[in-house]
Amino acid sequence: MKQESCWWSYAACVGANPDLFYPPQGGSSTEAITICRACLVRTECLIHCLVHGEMYGIWGGTTEAERRDIRRAVTRCP
Repeated sequence: MKQESCWWSYAACVGANPDLFYPPQGGSSTEAITICRACLVRTECLIHCLVHGEMYGIWGGTTEAERRDIRRAVTRCP
């Protein structure tokens, strides 16, 4: 049986320095977010992050603070 490729094999960040996606507190996330903007699987990445509770780093082109806002908005929904 042929194994399907996972979404992350199509990610624009494949081969990029992982440190870009985990900037130190107060550091710039601009380069990581720029990579994410060009990514074909940005939505899948963000969904993965939210489902698995990833708290740190840049995922799906979002910062930690942006994801906190998303989580708050979702938990307020009935």
